Amino acid sequence: MLIVGIVAATLLALIIPTVVILTNEQRRNDAVEAAASAPIQGEQELPVSAATHVDGDVQYADVTQPTAEPTPALEDPAEQGTLLPPVGGDHDPLPQTCGFYSEPIRDENAVHSLEHGAVWIAYRPGLGDAGAERLRVLADENPYLLVSPYDGLAAPLVATAWGVRLELPSVDDARLEPFLTRYLQGEQAPEPGASCEGVGG
Repeated sequence: MLIVGIVAATLLALIIPTVVILTNEQRRNDAVEAAASAPIQGEQELPVSAATHVDGDVQYADVTQPTAEPTPALEDPAEQGTLLPPVGGDHDPLPQTCGFYSEPIRDENAVHSLEHGAVWIAYRPGLGDAGAERLRVLADENPYLLVSPYDGLAAPLVATAWGVRLELPSVDDARLEPFLTRYLQGEQAPEPGASCEGVGG
């Protein structure tokens, strides 16, 4: 009888924390879903006029647009750039293989991945080990997520989907996860579900 009581107590000690963890995770997921279904503060919707395969470089008109909101002051103002990744347009015939990159990638290949329903998170070089590791984990968890450094970036982090962009001050910004939930394989993409494999990887 004592053994049965010990086993029962041990099982309860294991089950109760598991139920609490699962309940908290479900609440968190519900909150992210709710945030993703509403307009995301700072999100920019931009028109995409073309989407054809081209050889060579493309001059994207929206790459140097001014930011929608000022980026919070940085320790070194010289680090602030003026560039923003393109949100769509003509692109290379091969998509960029989705995943995490520690070196910059070609806009033309990344745009092709956006057409297939990918989200591209561009970050300033020098993000730091903790931020880079968080982005690496996100890329590992999401097969249609593309992450790469971007020289001269206008914000520390820019999340981009086809026709949509969101500038973020850090990888810990609460708007990042709802953006991913809303736009990874979202209906904004002309060819959602098409392969996110091609160049690199």
